[in-house]
Amino acid sequence: MDVKMMIQPTPNPYAKKIICNLDVINEGKVTFNSCPEAEHVPLAGALMDLEGVSQVHFFENVITVTQDGSIPWDDLLESIETVVRQQLLDHDANFVSHEQKRRQALSPELQAIEAILDKTIRPALQGDGGDVAVLELEGNLLTIRYEGACGTCPSSMSGTLMAIQGVLRDEYNPEIEVIPILDEGYN
Repeated sequence: MDVKMMIQPTPNPYAKKIICNLDVINEGKVTFNSCPEAEHVPLAGALMDLEGVSQVHFFENVITVTQDGSIPWDDLLESIETVVRQQLLDHDANFVSHEQKRRQALSPELQAIEAILDKTIRPALQGDGGDVAVLELEGNLLTIRYEGACGTCPSSMSGTLMAIQGVLRDEYNPEIEVIPILDEGYN
């Protein structure tokens, strides 16, 4: 089988979405922010090893690569395509991500919030090569972290944040306040 891929832009100028003809993760999603985080998944590790790559996000058959702006996209995309072609056929999409383990251990309240986000917000974010991680609920304060293309996207701090908070106020708690934790690479 040949590896086929289509590269698409995202709303974030620092992120590109690579849609593959094979799955990169069979269940859930996962974001890698460093080489040590990715070392147990060779495809992710090889992508994180590329100069300029700051984050790799897997969802179904989509790889979102975020860069730090130090490498022109044309050069980086050539390297990304080479890595994907070399590694994808041997890649095990059945690996258990740290995100799957984390979600299984969540409180019932956070699981309810995750379910709401899964059906309302995540499809749009994932369509743009991003996602959101629910970190903590303390009283009415919900802490989140943007992932993939959303991690450094300027709209994540305005329109996306307002949409998340609005949906959760309508469907979970009218007094909830959503607080994003920023990635170091946020511009």
